[in-house]
Amino acid sequence: MKILIVAPSWVGDAMLMQPMLMRLQQRHGDCQIDVLSPPWCAGLLHAMPEVHQVITNPFGHGALQLGARYQLGKQLRAAQYQQVIVLPNSLKSALVPFFARIPLRTGFIGEARYGLLNDARKLDKSVLPLMVGRFAALAENKNAAIPQPLANPKLVVSETQRAASLQKLSLDLSKKIAVFCPGAEYGPAKRWPEAYYAELAQRFAAQGYAVWLIGSGKDYAVAQQIEQLSGAVCVNLCGKTDLSDALALIACATVVVSNDSGLMHLAAAQDKPLLALFGSSSPQFTPPLSTHARVIKIDIACSPCFKRVCPLGHFNCMMQLTPDLVWATLPQVLGT
Repeated sequence: MKILIVAPSWVGDAMLMQPMLMRLQQRHGDCQIDVLSPPWCAGLLHAMPEVHQVITNPFGHGALQLGARYQLGKQLRAAQYQQVIVLPNSLKSALVPFFARIPLRTGFIGEARYGLLNDARKLDKSVLPLMVGRFAALAENKNAAIPQPLANPKLVVSETQRAASLQKLSLDLSKKIAVFCPGAEYGPAKRWPEAYYAELAQRFAAQGYAVWLIGSGKDYAVAQQIEQLSGAVCVNLCGKTDLSDALALIACATVVVSNDSGLMHLAAAQDKPLLALFGSSSPQFTPPLSTHARVIKIDIACSPCFKRVCPLGHFNCMMQLTPDLVWATLPQVLGT
């Protein structure tokens, strides 16, 4: 059986679809799973053994480009997929599979996609509160229960890949490594304050750790401020790595400290000791799926708000999550 997956645009969401891919292989044996994905997720998808081929989705957010979508769908007809599972809820994301004439087109109803999806499912958020469960439900027949427990996402990085990234970035493993992921693509309301990361970096450095700051080029300025506030005890690698490098550097870590972001899910998928910092978002929706992860969050009335910027201006959900609270959780994840 040949199955096409239309992947989400966010790295973290793409990581959370892996249990669905595992389940498809359980149900359909040696099925071939191809993924239509934005180019920035390709490095992650190549690390998933369930994925046979990654097909680049060239369409930016909000771009209709109906003619180009038709041409891509027409090209995909030759692959003769028997099923497509469309994970984004937008109408646009269902156009290419429709133009590709894939016989079974599965997804949640989303933006009134009845004509484009012929296996449209209604999402009951109370039954499926977790994103990973919502994705996994689409691997089952309509109205079928999800087998429990779901497998956690699982990534394995080779020694060769680790060595290549270390050489590329002139890094070594002479010390224990603390990897910090201070960015959050969604918006600043999900970012722990730079001064707090800097204080934590100083504490790790005093314990003999090397501290690496990783993220995209968009996180460079935030990481640069952390490096300066810490007294240069950490190394700013933001913008110097691709997703494959990020996977490799996380694989080298003794411990990872991360905002609720795609990199948090990559660390969880490698079962790294992980301190996951939540503020405006909720671990009831997108938690790190690992027994070695600890969610650190304070309970205040306005959190989670799921806003990109604090709507009240005080940012208490992160400001009150102090370095002392985070540092106190470290022995739990390290088992010390």
